[in-house]
Amino acid sequence: MTQMRYARPRLITADDQRYRAFVAQFILQRQNQRAMRPPRRRDIFGGQAEAALRDWLADQLPLTERRILEYEERRGKRASTKYRELDALVLGDRNAWVFEIKASRTAGSLRRAAGQLQETRAILRLLYPKVYTTILLVDTGIPTAAEVAALMAGPEAPRTPPLTLDEVPAAQPEIHPVESIAACRQDDQRIDLLRFSVDDIIALAGAENLALDWEADEVIADTPPPPPDSGPVYSTEESEGDADESPLAAALRRAGLKDMKDRDG
Repeated sequence: MTQMRYARPRLITADDQRYRAFVAQFILQRQNQRAMRPPRRRDIFGGQAEAALRDWLADQLPLTERRILEYEERRGKRASTKYRELDALVLGDRNAWVFEIKASRTAGSLRRAAGQLQETRAILRLLYPKVYTTILLVDTGIPTAAEVAALMAGPEAPRTPPLTLDEVPAAQPEIHPVESIAACRQDDQRIDLLRFSVDDIIALAGAENLALDWEADEVIADTPPPPPDSGPVYSTEESEGDADESPLAAALRRAGLKDMKDRDG
């Protein structure tokens, strides 16, 4: 079995020259590889919710701008430089507090979020002895127990019932639901989970500033991607709407790609 370990981590800002060069090259390669559909409204809302919750956190905690994690991943004798964008980060003298912000309609998505945070914690522990982790979940329609029961009794019941939020602690013991930010950061072995509703995000950002027309996603799903451009693709200046995004997130959004937060360099 190939052993994987991390080395040489450093926290940088989105203005780091090496990171910006990587982002530009990554976007050019992806755009030249295949045609892309426009982003779904739910994906756009997810980015907007992330920005709203980051602003909400900044009013309560001293967030750092150094939330791009560069590190070396070693598999056997091979090593590669990678970048991981952290949604929000608080740094102390000997501790770090990492936030993963996720908008989802499935409780099962928390498994991937927890996995990302556990890897991030392992890397950051090379810099900070204690690393606290929190998921800020925007619930966009996770089914309740009653809704799951009705689904499973229907003619199109899936083979496995979808997970509810109440079932998450039993399915993933490392995740610990909390009621407030003040209740977080009690244990650096667990992952705290704080839930927000769509109405909570509307209250923070305003409905006029959010992509809430999710029915339009059905049209996007049925629309074939445009043919690839036969000419070369060049990077462009960031638009005004990208001001609060990292170069990677902004470029991926413009290209119609999902935010891939952990990429090889």
